[in-house]
Amino acid sequence: MSTDSKLTQEVMKVGSSTCSIFGRLNSRGIWFGDDPLDFSLPLLLLQLSLICIFSRSLHALFKNIDQPSVVSQIVAGVILGPSVLGRSAAYAVKVFPPKGKILLDTLAVFGLMLFVFLLGVKTDPTIFFKSGKRPLAIGILGFFVPYALAGLVAFVLNHFLSLDHDISNVLHLVAVLQSLTSFPVIASFLAELKLLNSELGRLASCSSIVSDMCHWFIVAVRIATRLTIARSLRTAIGATFSTVLLVIFFVVGIRPAALWAIRNTPEGKPVKEIYISVVLIALLFCGFMGEVIGINAFITSFVLGLFIPDGPPLGAALVERMPLRDAFSLGIIMNSKGITELAILVRWKEHNVINEECFTILVISLLIVTGAITPLTNALYDTSKRFLAYKRRTILHHRNDEELRILACIHTTDNVRAVLNLLSASNPSKESPINLAVLHLIKLVGRASPLLIACVSRENKSQYSTQSEQIFNAFRKFEQHYSGHVIVHCYKGISPYATMHNDVCSLALEKRTTFIVIPFHKQWVIGGRVESSNTLRHLNNNVLDKAPCSVGVLIDRGNQRKPWSILGQPSMYRVAVLFFGGADDREVLAYAGRMYDDHNVLITLLRFYSSSEIVGGTARSKILDTEILSQFRLNAFRNQRVSYQEEMVMDGNGVLAVLRSMENAYDLVMVGRRHQDSQLMSDLGKCIEHGELGAIGDTLAAKDFRGAASVLVVQQQTKLWGLNDPEDSTRLRRVNI
Repeated sequence: MSTDSKLTQEVMKVGSSTCSIFGRLNSRGIWFGDDPLDFSLPLLLLQLSLICIFSRSLHALFKNIDQPSVVSQIVAGVILGPSVLGRSAAYAVKVFPPKGKILLDTLAVFGLMLFVFLLGVKTDPTIFFKSGKRPLAIGILGFFVPYALAGLVAFVLNHFLSLDHDISNVLHLVAVLQSLTSFPVIASFLAELKLLNSELGRLASCSSIVSDMCHWFIVAVRIATRLTIARSLRTAIGATFSTVLLVIFFVVGIRPAALWAIRNTPEGKPVKEIYISVVLIALLFCGFMGEVIGINAFITSFVLGLFIPDGPPLGAALVERMPLRDAFSLGIIMNSKGITELAILVRWKEHNVINEECFTILVISLLIVTGAITPLTNALYDTSKRFLAYKRRTILHHRNDEELRILACIHTTDNVRAVLNLLSASNPSKESPINLAVLHLIKLVGRASPLLIACVSRENKSQYSTQSEQIFNAFRKFEQHYSGHVIVHCYKGISPYATMHNDVCSLALEKRTTFIVIPFHKQWVIGGRVESSNTLRHLNNNVLDKAPCSVGVLIDRGNQRKPWSILGQPSMYRVAVLFFGGADDREVLAYAGRMYDDHNVLITLLRFYSSSEIVGGTARSKILDTEILSQFRLNAFRNQRVSYQEEMVMDGNGVLAVLRSMENAYDLVMVGRRHQDSQLMSDLGKCIEHGELGAIGDTLAAKDFRGAASVLVVQQQTKLWGLNDPEDSTRLRRVNI
């Protein structure tokens, strides 16, 4: 994790629990009765418990019908308030007495201040200037066109219809509210849909920031105009000047102090508590100063958050296309309403800008619109087709005289050595160089919008190198060693684990990658202990399911040497290829065919066969297996570094015996992931835990397998436009094995 996101993370730890409970209490106008009674701390805890229990229970229920969390929170407020349970006098008197309203109001104010402050912290304000023309145009037009049309409708209704005075006065405010596309609401909505770092999600989040800025510009103009009319021009100028001074304080005081704290926090070390305390004190001070000079405390809290550095200083990378179907989805998402709009409505109600009837109507309309958006988006935006390639992107169909495009995914520096060893064995050459994209995958912390950008090496080295810099430097040294034969491009992908596969697949699609290498979710550490991560397991499964090319899951048992081909006296690298049959095993054999031209690689092909069918499959698949094996055996006779063995097995135990016999004989074992059903594979499948790497892959990855070799489990490309049978292709084979 980058050091400039640590301060953000620590502040979020302090405030997130408070925000989640008290931030929503700003809609308290729904929740309280009017009878004055005594108030106590246990009653406050009871109220908060009821709110949490109702909102979470309803959210668990509404998730089944694709409803966002804000819908369950509003419905929970309606149920707990005077509209439902509050109709009982005993309930209203005992559970929500009016005397408690003062304390709850205070907590709600501080909670909402923390809430909007953290939203500001997670927002990158510079995205307004670097988001490109498309988000800029969508954001500006997405605000001003609805604003102008709604204003026109309000003007027509006021002048041609006889409306109540209260409704007439509120129409122009409704026009502003319906034109608002709040970035915090859009970001949380996209996160719940798991579209945050998708092509559509990036465009929507960038556009909503632009729309938000347009909204606050209009608000500022309206406030200045109202002050000039109600008081004097001098008052308006004074308020503007005071606001400018406060912003200058943020620029020359808050921002440099936050950057200083970041520079003095080494990577891997926690942020000092004194820094966190100073930030929270500054929040309270700025909120107070905002109220003094006539600005809402919530606005100053959000602006303060903008000046606290968010996650790593990265920019967004957006693709060029927007199909018509996605355009409809984008338009629907940009109409999402949530906590921001609800807070505005409550404030209007408190200041008697709107009456109770208008407030209720607007809350219900907000609920209906937001509730309809999720199912419509899911129906229109088909994520399953986003990563379909239009050509075969496999090693088997890769030409020997063209560059091999590989995407290497890295989580930590521990993954680097195993990947470098694999790349060294992949025989980068002048005739077929390796075009390598290195993607450092980082969990989204301390910002609301995900990022995927290219990284270049810094000219001015800092005292503390980040983990990303350490990773990229290792691959750049590898590039220098294979000068002219390896080209390295470095990227950072910052996103939630649940949608991190979008970064992997979209980058692979954009770079026309042939092969993705991703680390296994289990890691062997000192002492033979194994650490496992369910989040990384789900990430790998998503990549395997959606990748637009072939994928290799690399299992590193922690016995890696330094990259052997970079040493002064390279040793022989021993590779075993296990062949049972099927498309994935043919992909493995094609990869091995690329390796055996390297003089430092020894390859052994172990072909398993049985008196009965060892794997299922079509007759066409069997023919392809025979062809590629025949070609490999022919080359094995010509190359002393390549050997061919046949292993006769009767059942699953026979396969296990062969695997155990080769535990420490090789540096790398390669095998296909999927094998068609057979009795032998069914027997092996009964002994494995998850089955995500297939019967053979999971056996080699098991904790009780004592082999020291790395394992590469390969899956041939499964997503291809117009391809129903993965065995089918207009170009069955483009390489000579």
